[in-house]
Amino acid sequence: MATYRRRVRVAAPFDEVWEFHSGIGGLEALTPGFMNLRVERVVGPDGEESPEVLTAGTAIEMSARPFGVGPRQSWTSHIEEREVDPEAGRARFVDTMDGGPFPTWRHTHRFYESGEEAVVDDEVRYELPGGSLGRTASPLGWPGFEAMFRYRHRKTRELLE
Repeated sequence: MATYRRRVRVAAPFDEVWEFHSGIGGLEALTPGFMNLRVERVVGPDGEESPEVLTAGTAIEMSARPFGVGPRQSWTSHIEEREVDPEAGRARFVDTMDGGPFPTWRHTHRFYESGEEAVVDDEVRYELPGGSLGRTASPLGWPGFEAMFRYRHRKTRELLE
């Protein structure tokens, strides 16, 4: 399995950065327009439709049609873990993908307080499609991830600083 990691320092309070990333609005705001993302449905762990906070057990049904090319791809992201320790200035959540373009996807979002700022640390463990060939080629996915996360981090700074 390949791993992609990117970190950014945001000149905004930790609690604001964490709150922004804790709801579906953050996901929508940070997804580049060329992805043509649609959030079809969000269901909380208790069955509540459109919960304000993405807690562990939340399912997010999405679809995308990158660059408007090819068929729309659908998948469900599951929030597997969510932890916040405001006293220590740390938080994280983990989402996995079911039925999407990646046979394996585990995205860990970490947030740290750093003085007056916050650090956002994204780590994605993934495999490209195609069985053993996809697993072998997975490290080549780096350029696509770099473009996506560079955009996400730049947009986070733009919206929160």
